[in-house]
Amino acid sequence: MKYNAYNQPIGDAVSPFENPKKPVIEILEGKYSKLERLNMRHRDDLFEVLCDPENDSNWTYLPNEPIHDKQEFNTLIHHYIDSDDPYFFAIVDKTTDKALGLMSLLRINTKASSIEVGHIHYSPLLKRTRIATEVQYLLAKYVFESLGYRRYEWKCDSLNAPSKRAAVRLGFTHEGTFRQALVYKGRNRDTDWFSMLDKEWPNIKQHYEYWLDEKNFNSDGTQIQRLSIT
Repeated sequence: MKYNAYNQPIGDAVSPFENPKKPVIEILEGKYSKLERLNMRHRDDLFEVLCDPENDSNWTYLPNEPIHDKQEFNTLIHHYIDSDDPYFFAIVDKTTDKALGLMSLLRINTKASSIEVGHIHYSPLLKRTRIATEVQYLLAKYVFESLGYRRYEWKCDSLNAPSKRAAVRLGFTHEGTFRQALVYKGRNRDTDWFSMLDKEWPNIKQHYEYWLDEKNFNSDGTQIQRLSIT
């Protein structure tokens, strides 16, 4: 702990740094997946996997109500494409070249050197797959190593247990709950905050890369070791 001349505890000194960059990339490519800047080429794939009424429960904690109409979805995708914050990516399976979900970078604060991952919408085809984890690795690596942020955030409805479990599994640290943080869909939302810091990234990165290695999977694709970041 450091103290100033008045014997008050103060934070660690931070060396001068360049402000991080805003996201501009068109594609991030991994072994199993690609994150592509969202465009109209992805629309039909995404409508097929995200807008089936059987998947309506996947919309519960998202800002929008479930969409089943193609024109309405088209309007939403146009809105996402035109946005720079959030900056949307389509999650693409390299084997099939099909878009299977969405995610974004948002609350882009270059002055504070913080950025958030959000609007994560995985189709059933993505859940519990290597792709689902790899795209999180690709985006975190981009945030810290290419854009140069100090802080990477994950926020979710405090009642969204799967999102909270995912954040911890992926290496984010729970920071607390903001009570009555906002109102959406006519209901209250308490928001749980998680973060990952630049100084933590090298260790977290090693865990990701070990887990994603092909040697960590059996011939049927099941994992040998769980992803456990400590």
